[in-house]
Amino acid sequence: MDRDFWKRLLSYTKANVTLDPATVHPILVVSEDGKSVRRADALQDLPDTPERFDARHCVLGSEGFTSGRHYWEVEVGNGKYWAVGVARESVRRKGWISPRPEEGIWAMGIHGSKAHCNVYRTFCTPSACLYMSESAKRIGASLDYEVGQVAFLDADWKLLLFSFPQDSFNGERILPYFWVRGSPLRLCS
Repeated sequence: MDRDFWKRLLSYTKANVTLDPATVHPILVVSEDGKSVRRADALQDLPDTPERFDARHCVLGSEGFTSGRHYWEVEVGNGKYWAVGVARESVRRKGWISPRPEEGIWAMGIHGSKAHCNVYRTFCTPSACLYMSESAKRIGASLDYEVGQVAFLDADWKLLLFSFPQDSFNGERILPYFWVRGSPLRLCS
């Protein structure tokens, strides 16, 4: 890993992220403690509020950021079809959305078969594929709000996986973002 990035990361605040059940897509189930999300066998009977995702299997974090440097880790296991990242609070929640910075989402994950679990995809234009010799078990997400930097790490091996180009959040609140179509995700304490 880039030693300078690792040194900077030590100055980040470890965020205590919990999932916001008001935003969860009806096919997803958030645990009672707000620390994990999994796909359900059937749609839940949840109110169709403006905050709730209705097409993408997403959920946002309850806590948002308008300043500072923050870091959190997510257990992703060996699964397929998941993404972690951040989103603008104003991200569209109704209808089909693409998880790209142009839509207010900075994310990376696995969007493929079990055989491709070592191939990570960045959700940006153009998309990039990251090939790893082993699947990451924990992904670290970092946000430097003032600099406009979002980066992802293999939290076990301390490897920088991908860093988005700097962007401006224009004073808008930024929330942790999770997409679950296959593997369950669990926030690390």
